Amino acid sequence: MSRRQRPTYGYNERHARSGISVPLPAIETFPNQYKRYEITVEIPEYTAICPKTGLPDFGTITVHYMPDKACVELKSLKMYIHAYRNVGIFYENSVNRILQDVAAACKPVWVKVTGTFAARGGLRSVIEAKYP
Repeated sequence: MSRRQRPTYGYNERHARSGISVPLPAIETFPNQYKRYEITVEIPEYTAICPKTGLPDFGTITVHYMPDKACVELKSLKMYIHAYRNVGIFYENSVNRILQDVAAACKPVWVKVTGTFAARGGLRSVIEAKYP
């Protein structure tokens, strides 16, 4: 089979873009009082919907960052992550969307978002995205 004839297994552009621009709750911040330290937040209850199958996806999201002038307020981050439970979005897109939204909210020195997703069909995925 040539490169142009690769099967797509029924995936299309609508699936690929699903969830990228869905409105989600704001991630709030508070003023940072210190410099040169790191924060790691682990959220073990991430759920979303596979845009292709409609089945639930489960995983742990880890946000590791060095704050600059603002820190992420944890309750707002929790509400933001829990809002994904009704969103049809691929793992890769959710991790990158979370990174984008955290970076925009607190403008950290750097941030890394890791999604460790439960095994499904014999495959376990770990997705990592970094800013800058």
